Amino acid sequence: MSEVRIIGAGLAGSEAALQLARRGVAVTLQEMRPEKMTPAHETGLCAELVCSNSLKSQEPSTATGTLKAELDLLSCQLLPIARDHAVAAGSALAVDRKEFAAAVTEAIEAEPCITRKQCEARILDPEELTIVAAGPLASDALSESLRSLVGADCLAFYDAAAPIISSESLDETRVFAASRRGKGGADYLNIALDKEEYVRFYEALTTAQRAILRDFDRRELFAACQPVEEVARTGPDALRFGALKPVGVDDPRTGRWPYALVQLRAENEARTAWNLVGFQTNLTFPEQRRVFSLLPGLEHAEFLRYGVMHRNTFLDAPRVLAPDLSLAAAPNLFMAGQIMGTEGYLEAMSGGLLAALMVCARVKRSAAPDLLPRTTTLGSLFRYATDPATTDYQPMHVNYGLIEPLTPHLRNKQERYRAYHLRALQATAQWRCEHQELF
Repeated sequence: MSEVRIIGAGLAGSEAALQLARRGVAVTLQEMRPEKMTPAHETGLCAELVCSNSLKSQEPSTATGTLKAELDLLSCQLLPIARDHAVAAGSALAVDRKEFAAAVTEAIEAEPCITRKQCEARILDPEELTIVAAGPLASDALSESLRSLVGADCLAFYDAAAPIISSESLDETRVFAASRRGKGGADYLNIALDKEEYVRFYEALTTAQRAILRDFDRRELFAACQPVEEVARTGPDALRFGALKPVGVDDPRTGRWPYALVQLRAENEARTAWNLVGFQTNLTFPEQRRVFSLLPGLEHAEFLRYGVMHRNTFLDAPRVLAPDLSLAAAPNLFMAGQIMGTEGYLEAMSGGLLAALMVCARVKRSAAPDLLPRTTTLGSLFRYATDPATTDYQPMHVNYGLIEPLTPHLRNKQERYRAYHLRALQATAQWRCEHQELF
């Protein structure tokens, strides 16, 4: 088998296609968009971001910063493109999503080893070497084909995206630029709320009409994209300890931290569009306009995109995946991205990269490499996702809670995180050296 089929041209599928093409492997990259759109996508471009435009922190003391450094050592293809199309976001890496998707699409179309095919993949052939990177919005037909192979282990849950607002409609007398604790410059726009303003917003939010008229069990909601109103319903102060935490930014009116703080992140380099950070929502469009316009500075907000909520699908990975990311029931089918139960943009890129390396080993008829060690963020995440001992599996971001503890333990958290980072880079470099034939 020298040709590989990749289903899905999101972050995981695009990364996998570029990785295999670099190695001279012929790839057919199949994406149903724009022939068949999802509830969240707007274009037929590769690697279109739908929930947020942030790839999270770049600081070495964070798990996402460490993962970025690991991906650089493994020659990730999408991360340099993201940096080329970055927008100001403090210490985070955020991108102009349209420019980023266009650049990824251009890179894929420039590869002679990649053939793009824009039509729905409805059936999985267990005999065909395939990377399934269809994402959490896989079509009903493809989901059913996958379900027929893994049985009841294919689960459904819900995901939500935040609204985007025009900069011209913001009230500059109440919206001010700053980043938490001054990190990265004044890259975010902020709205400081006093107690009365917060309570008024909270009451409207928790009583507003939802688009999907049902109560959700928290297990059904994608952990990092829970609707803001669902979080608020857990208690009056839930938002103040989450998306609206009043930490690290002074209210210009008082010189002190406010009662609550709303942040907006630039969607594009021109800073003409702003994402309401943490405001993923299931409210109806009229209710979004009414409730979010209660926030000071957003009274006349022009919504360039309303938030949406949609169904997603992911695998109970520890029960159905082999350590090389292939399906135990169909070893020629490899899984990558959010459909395999990892959560986040960087994690999707990572899954695409790893799946490509595993498939490359199959094409070369060599033994599949072990996953990276648990001393790396990438290895700890994917070992967790494929460990049969993992119970009650839910989609997971990279985090230092999964990584192998230090010996001896460092009590100072910042020193401990720096040590995690340095150890992870050393282990990643060593892993690459041990598997140089794949690079």
